[in-house]
Amino acid sequence: MGHTLKLEIPDELYEPLLQKAKATGQTLEELLAEWLSTAVQRLNNDPLLKLAGVFEAQVTDVSERHDSYIGQELAEELRGGQKS
Repeated sequence: MGHTLKLEIPDELYEPLLQKAKATGQTLEELLAEWLSTAVQRLNNDPLLKLAGVFEAQVTDVSERHDSYIGQELAEELRGGQKS
C-alpha cells in the first residue's frame, strides 16, 4: 500500500526537478519516489551508521560542528602541534 505525500517546494527546486523527470521519461512523482528509495537504501547500507552511539565522548555537538573541529585540528597541526 502506498502513501501520498504533499510537498510544497520553491520554484527554483520544482523547475529543475520537473525538467529532469521529463528528460528521463518519468513523472515528477516517479522521479522523486525513485530518489527517495535510493536515499533510504544508502542510509540503511551506510557502514558508518552502524558505529553511531558506539563511542563515548565529552563533545556532544560533533554532528553540528564537525567542520569547526576539523579546522581547529588542522590549524593546530599546521602550527606544529601547538595549541593557540
